[in-house]
Amino acid sequence: MQSIKVRSVEKEDFQAWKPLWDGYNAFYGRKGSTALPEEITEATWSRFFDTNEPMHALVAEYEGALIGLAHYLFHRSTIQREPACYMQDLFTDEAARGSGVGRALIEEVYRRAAAEGCSRIYWHTHETNATAMALYDKVADKSGFIVYRKARL
Repeated sequence: MQSIKVRSVEKEDFQAWKPLWDGYNAFYGRKGSTALPEEITEATWSRFFDTNEPMHALVAEYEGALIGLAHYLFHRSTIQREPACYMQDLFTDEAARGSGVGRALIEEVYRRAAAEGCSRIYWHTHETNATAMALYDKVADKSGFIVYRKARL
């Protein structure tokens, strides 16, 4: 896929972005009765276009079709002066996996984070996501940290 184009998402992309978003959520078990409420999707989408929000979205395009997405945000840190970049979501359409889409999206997030003065980018994946980890092990270092969370406060 030599002609993969990675770019910022545009408002007109919603209908093509939504199946990727749904696929990403389904991959992590958010489908059917556990699907995200539509208002969460709507809020997420609107944040990408709100200049007061630190959230951003990229899409990968091939031959006019969207085949991947990356969502990332910038935030402050208690351990460094520069902002940090958290890549919250990364997804490639199943038919395009293994063709460089994920790497292209990550590299563009790297470029944009550097342009914003970030000194660090990080992300999480599920421990069973071996396919993604094969790529991640080539483009980043494992931090060694384990994530804890408490949902439904």
